[in-house]
Amino acid sequence: MDPQRVTPFAALTLFGYLALGLVVGAIYFAAMWQSAQLFAGAKQTARAIALVTGRFALIVLVLGTVAVRGGGGALLACALGVVIARCVAVRRVRALMP
Repeated sequence: MDPQRVTPFAALTLFGYLALGLVVGAIYFAAMWQSAQLFAGAKQTARAIALVTGRFALIVLVLGTVAVRGGGGALLACALGVVIARCVAVRRVRALMP
């Protein structure tokens, strides 16, 4: 991608990677919430460990694949989506707190 000229197709591709990051981030932080609930309840520890392992595998697989196939710009866009999903998750959790 030429740094001085971004075509509409390239911009649309980066927005696609951003959307992928949002979806993966939402799944990641939902799994984090579920595993925290399971660990806090001290029940189903094996399921909680499986969720932790699964979410780490998901984020590594997705970000690794994006880095290899899309390059640095795609990786940054996808990571930005994950960061935005984190901000949304933190706000939702804070809204639940008294």
